[in-house]
Amino acid sequence: MQLSPQNRQQLGQLYRALADKVLMPGDVNYLPALHQQGGVDVMAELATEIEFQDGGSVGVFTGQRGTGKSTELRRLEAMLKDAGCSVVFVDMSEYMFMYKPVEVSDFLVSLCGAFSDAIEKLCGGWGPGQTGYWERFQNFLNSKVELKELGASLSGVDIKATLRTDLLFKQRLQDGARSHVVQLIQDAHAFFADAVKQLRIQQGDLQRKVVLIVDSVERLRGDGSEANEMAVYESVRTLFFGHAESLRLPELHVVYTVPPYMSVLAAGPGLLMGGAVTRRIYTTHIFKDRTREEDPAGLALMRQVVALRHPDWSQLIQADALNRLAVSSGGDLREFFRLIRYCLPTVRDDSQLPLSKQAVAVAENQARTEMLPIPDEYLSWLQRISKSHAAELAVESHLPTLARFLDGRLVLIYRNGDDWYDIHPLLRGIVDAHVPSAADA
Repeated sequence: MQLSPQNRQQLGQLYRALADKVLMPGDVNYLPALHQQGGVDVMAELATEIEFQDGGSVGVFTGQRGTGKSTELRRLEAMLKDAGCSVVFVDMSEYMFMYKPVEVSDFLVSLCGAFSDAIEKLCGGWGPGQTGYWERFQNFLNSKVELKELGASLSGVDIKATLRTDLLFKQRLQDGARSHVVQLIQDAHAFFADAVKQLRIQQGDLQRKVVLIVDSVERLRGDGSEANEMAVYESVRTLFFGHAESLRLPELHVVYTVPPYMSVLAAGPGLLMGGAVTRRIYTTHIFKDRTREEDPAGLALMRQVVALRHPDWSQLIQADALNRLAVSSGGDLREFFRLIRYCLPTVRDDSQLPLSKQAVAVAENQARTEMLPIPDEYLSWLQRISKSHAAELAVESHLPTLARFLDGRLVLIYRNGDDWYDIHPLLRGIVDAHVPSAADA
């Protein structure tokens, strides 16, 4: 029989309910237990740490894609505002070219510009004798021989747009700024101090804590080519370790999101920026500690997340089929939703509902194909990870490759008591069947 209008409507509702979006504080779809595993609320800890700090501070926050970082940062923002802080939230993906190597020069320019736009919006403009950062930066460019051409060719507004979209401009800025890095950093820090003062005056409290939450830095990654990805990873390491002190901003409590590979590339970025602890949210532990045995509690959480968005989901997909997709996602919420959504448009007949375990296999195959092919040397490494549940990092020069595994979610990080690694469930058959060569062993 054909698909009835009622079932078609239900499928559409579930499809839309599982769209990838950031949940704002108070959203009825938010499930605290999903992000506060083991009773640990990293956002509450971070908010308390900021409360206890007298001067400026740095917080570092990470997690793999699909774990809900942006949702948690919005919750942190709400907690800090409730505690009496002024909070500025910036999305760096709106100000940076995210797929090429980054340097401290273009990172700070983008960060200053983002903060400037936010302060101008909050304060309704700048006070007497003050200017926004884009005009200030244009004046900086015009004062340097190596950069004057860049400043003369663009207005302040154009600089903002060009930094995000024009790779040639980004490279020319990096090249020209290298001989002026110290001055650029000093000017950026002076701007932050001035802008914070402006905000405090506007809000009538010269002692108020001002917090800057810097989202989307974790999206810094290559464009698909291995050489470019490695260059991006190394540039991020240099940014957060070589220029850590420059990322501590005057008068501000800053929370940076960092890519999940940061803790692999080098340990303790927060230590270099004032002793902050790097806090992480994890993939939902749908497997018991260091095993492939399914964790009923984790699977129940994944079903509950779907139920919050569409209470009648069981009319459309069988419970064991939903569990199978949860397992196939590895506990990655974004991937879980994507797998379900992939299945829904394939339904053409009422007799197909609710979808069975066999019916959802097409979605699994599609997701698996997107991760292939994998070179033999990588398969050997993944095989070692699957057996030991450790990173199996042989030499430091392999760090960028492991970072690539984490960024591409070929390897997932769980926490059941402490951190452990495992390969993506959809790769198990391929990895298990691989026979390492003598060179890979």
